[in-house]
Amino acid sequence: MISLKRGGRGRESQAFCMFRISARGLLLLLAPALLLFSPGLFAQTPFQFPTANHDLYTPGAEAKFFAPTEPDKPWTSGGFGCVRDYGHRMHAGLDILHLQTNRRGEPTDPVMATADGSVVYFSTRPSLSNFGNYIVIRHMIQGMEVYSLYAHLSAIQPGLQVGSQVKAGQVIATMGRTSNAEVIGQWRAHLHFQINLLLNDNFAAWFKRYAPPGEVNYHGEWNGHNLSALDPREILLRERDGKFDLKTFIGSQTELCRVLVRATNFPFLKRYPMLILPNPNPAELKEGVAGYEISLNFNGVPFALMPRAESEIKSRAKYQIVHVNEAVEEANPCCDIVVKRGGHWQFGNDGLHELELLTYQ
Repeated sequence: MISLKRGGRGRESQAFCMFRISARGLLLLLAPALLLFSPGLFAQTPFQFPTANHDLYTPGAEAKFFAPTEPDKPWTSGGFGCVRDYGHRMHAGLDILHLQTNRRGEPTDPVMATADGSVVYFSTRPSLSNFGNYIVIRHMIQGMEVYSLYAHLSAIQPGLQVGSQVKAGQVIATMGRTSNAEVIGQWRAHLHFQINLLLNDNFAAWFKRYAPPGEVNYHGEWNGHNLSALDPREILLRERDGKFDLKTFIGSQTELCRVLVRATNFPFLKRYPMLILPNPNPAELKEGVAGYEISLNFNGVPFALMPRAESEIKSRAKYQIVHVNEAVEEANPCCDIVVKRGGHWQFGNDGLHELELLTYQ
């Protein structure tokens, strides 16, 4: 932050000093007017880095920011998307490398809230999740609910509770390497960081009905399967120019497929009404809404939903594929949303589970 200070005048006359105002002094004098006519000029961007590691902004320093899965794997394996198992397994967040350790080599980096919000969940039983110890925070960003997740923590900040209000940059935990799915070595100790939309308020009930036998949900609505992940890297990079808009970012996702569901009252519609698009033929809706045409990105994020009338739906099937972008599907083989069998597109297991969860009431 640049400090603006008013210099002393000595014996110079006030008139003479008017011509010797420094650039900093001029900015101080003009600041109120700038704020009046450009209220967003000095506005804080919605999301901040969750640790002190900002090497994402340094060209060529990606290996200092991302934690790869193995020493011989590229830094991209710590990024977002189809980056695991040679492109065939999804990674829904960023693995941000530690910057500091104690004498035992354990990470000590503070973990900070990415934006103002409230704590909705945290788990301190690392054996119950591949996230290890993790925190979920709810944010209202430009009128939209989003949820940030911070995983593999060694400790939660003392006094932090469900319902606690936090500010952007406030320390909420200490980085660690806890997990029930893998042993995270000290060399790649990191924060797993996600920014998500919430799919369904009734996840626990859905899980009980649809989960494979033997699987247990220890985390209620805050199970990772209920969080539809956005790309935090793109968000942080786009915010740097000061023009980031969350609704525009979500709405501009690249479409993997468009599907039609025969459901009209599922929770996602109420939580994210700003993602509902107008029907181009509004007269059709006089008879009522019979379903929604939904655009999904490669990771299954529903980013555009359009109401459809019965007259616009050509099948009685509960779920229908309207369109598939084959180039996107080929470039992202890790998510089984749609699959091509016998020359025809069908829903994969991931796609069916996604739609069942999304429309569950």
